[in-house]
Amino acid sequence: MKNLDLNEFTEKFNLSDQAIDVNEIPWVPTFEGSNDVFFKPVRFDLTTGNWIHITKFKAGKGNARHRHTGGTVLAYTLQGTWRYLEREWIAKPGTFVYEPPGDIHTLVVVGEEDNITLFSLSGVIEYFDEDGNVTLQDDIFYRMKRYHDYCEQNNIPIKNLTF
Repeated sequence: MKNLDLNEFTEKFNLSDQAIDVNEIPWVPTFEGSNDVFFKPVRFDLTTGNWIHITKFKAGKGNARHRHTGGTVLAYTLQGTWRYLEREWIAKPGTFVYEPPGDIHTLVVVGEEDNITLFSLSGVIEYFDEDGNVTLQDDIFYRMKRYHDYCEQNNIPIKNLTF
């Protein structure tokens, strides 16, 4: 049996790379009946439950109070400013945010400009009502279904973003 060098070995077992043109991916409404929050999926990793997406929040809007379970959240702000009502800091373009698992917060957009942020996360996002009851569980499958349904309803080709 021939010994493979590291490059040959890697090529034999590695997944192929992929370049995704986000301009070819539509802004999908994150929540049914809402025109305040949209996302563009970039990656769905079904082996880890991790998904990466670009989110657009309309100026003056945001996300309901929520908790991330099952993993960390990484965010990089591309446009506009945002913050959590429960924190003092404000994220502006170029700000990188790390959130530990279990963190509970309420995202709001600051200023008159729409916010666009790249998020990488895993696990579940639990959204709460005013009484602390969970109203929605958002995860990789919820996002995949929203993307697929939106594309099918609007005759938009579905990109293979699943790994």
